[in-house]
Amino acid sequence: MVKEFAVSFHWRKFKERYMFIGSRCGHCGEHFYPKREICPKCRRTGKMEHVQFSGLGKVYSYTIIRVPPEGFKTYVPYVIAVVEIDEGTKVISQVVDCRPEDVRIGMDVQLCFRKIRSERDSGLILYGFKFKPLK
Repeated sequence: MVKEFAVSFHWRKFKERYMFIGSRCGHCGEHFYPKREICPKCRRTGKMEHVQFSGLGKVYSYTIIRVPPEGFKTYVPYVIAVVEIDEGTKVISQVVDCRPEDVRIGMDVQLCFRKIRSERDSGLILYGFKFKPLK
């Protein structure tokens, strides 16, 4: 029996936490991340459907973080990028598995699932999406 207060229960209950799911408007064809219930372009005439994105894209813009917020000091320096995924929408994420100076606008990247940070008091490890160079 699964305990409803267990961390794993909550991760498995919400697919968006471990799958790259967004939405697509059946009327205008636009893609959105995170998923939406109403198309901001078509409003109520659009019919939203949930889709799993490919996880492939290109770096649209980026910055190198050298003075991080609390909890991210071990990652310095690190890259935060705007990634335009193949489906056409843009997402903000960290770029990993390369040196910050190797990141370039137009660089092909792919989605990966990595540790984001650890909770200081509980030691709970939080995971999420990042992008890495496509090799």
